[in-house]
Amino acid sequence: MTAFKLKEVNGDLFSASADYSMCHCVAADLRMGKGIAVKFRNKFGQMAALQKQNVQPGGVAILQHQDRYIYYLITKQSSWGKPTYQLLHSSLSAMQEHMAKHNVQKLALPRIGCGLDGLNWTKVKDMLLEIFQADATELVVYNYVPSTSQ
Repeated sequence: MTAFKLKEVNGDLFSASADYSMCHCVAADLRMGKGIAVKFRNKFGQMAALQKQNVQPGGVAILQHQDRYIYYLITKQSSWGKPTYQLLHSSLSAMQEHMAKHNVQKLALPRIGCGLDGLNWTKVKDMLLEIFQADATELVVYNYVPSTSQ
C-alpha cells in the first residue's frame, strides 16, 4: 500500500492523464464565469446535473466523467464572494470522504482557492496535508504557468 503523496508540478491541469480525478472551487450559484472554472465548464459541462445536486457552501458537487470523478468544491455562496478557509476545509473533507468510499487514489488539482479567490497557498497546502495524510492518495498540484509563446 502506497503512502500519501503531494507533489507540485508546473503546467496545465488539463494535461493530467485520464486516471486522475480532478477538483476545483466554485460558488453555490455555479456561475463559473472566470478563471479555471470556465475551462471545467467547457470541458465537462453537465451543468444541469450539477445544479440538481443543490450543494451548499462547505459541500462538494460531483460529476462522473468516463472513469474518473470531477469534484466541484462549493466554497462560497455566490460567484462574486470570497471563500473562507473553514468552508474550503469542509468541502475538501467532503471530497476526501467520497474519494475514500470510491477508492479514488489520484487527484489532479490547481492551487485551489488561491487564484481569483485569493487564499494563501501555504495554508491551503497544510489543509490538504492534514485532510489526506492518512490516505493512500496521490495529489498532483498544477501550478499554472502561462505559456510565453505568442
